[in-house]
Amino acid sequence: MAAKIIDGKLIASQITEEIKKELKLHNNVKPGLALILVGNNPASEIYVKMKEKKCAELGYQSIVNRLSEKITEAELLAHIRTYNNNSKIHGILIQLPLPKHINEMNVLEAVDYKKDVDGFHPVNAGRLMIGEQCFTPCTPAGIHELLKRYRVDTSGKNAVVIGRSNIVGKPIANILLQKSKGANCTVTVTHSATENITEFTKKADIIIAAIGQPEFLKGTMVKKGVVIIDVGINRVDDPDTPKGYKVVGDVDYINCAKKASMITPVPGGVGPMTIAMLMKNTLDSALKKIYN
Repeated sequence: MAAKIIDGKLIASQITEEIKKELKLHNNVKPGLALILVGNNPASEIYVKMKEKKCAELGYQSIVNRLSEKITEAELLAHIRTYNNNSKIHGILIQLPLPKHINEMNVLEAVDYKKDVDGFHPVNAGRLMIGEQCFTPCTPAGIHELLKRYRVDTSGKNAVVIGRSNIVGKPIANILLQKSKGANCTVTVTHSATENITEFTKKADIIIAAIGQPEFLKGTMVKKGVVIIDVGINRVDDPDTPKGYKVVGDVDYINCAKKASMITPVPGGVGPMTIAMLMKNTLDSALKKIYN
């Protein structure tokens, strides 16, 4: 039997509609999101434009602050303080990566944790780890939402996370550990230094692949009935396509789908969820749902 497709576009559109309904209930609230982009990284520019477009669709106030790659760290921190003190701005997002001369942690710590809708501030990261209410990083939050809305049985199941980044791997591992709906898993975190990784993946009921290597997870590495969430977005050469390349995930989709009970496609799986959860975090901040 073919694997069921976990449709991120569908769930993201449902979340968008839920946000619109909540905005109508609180018609005096206009969420404000400040997006800070340093330099001219083409991928970062695309991501910022997508977020800006979503804000416009929902009627959010968005400010995109495009700054020179040569900006000093002190100047960047001054911009952040301005948004921290602006009562009309409820969320502040620093588009990563930053230029090498700027200390990323200094910048992330400078954001008011009550406006940290990306969930990267150490306060939010710490609260996530101990199971307290906080802003959760958007991609892991999106993964969790997919598991819940597709009614994946997670309690007591073996979940294997492939990747240990602060953006996806570590936070999704912490989410899945919590004693809550769509979680309560036994979690194993594997990564580039893990020996005999197949020993772990073959025992997994749920696999979150976020290692940044094209089609890393093969069909021979998984058991029948596994649920696979593919976080990867990789561009690989393909002379048979008009653009000369194709976009693939961290999962060998064709062969893994033959064994999986459910699987996310790339594109159209986790990707759309990231922006949807950013919009939800920003609304929650405006309504003071997380921090009163």
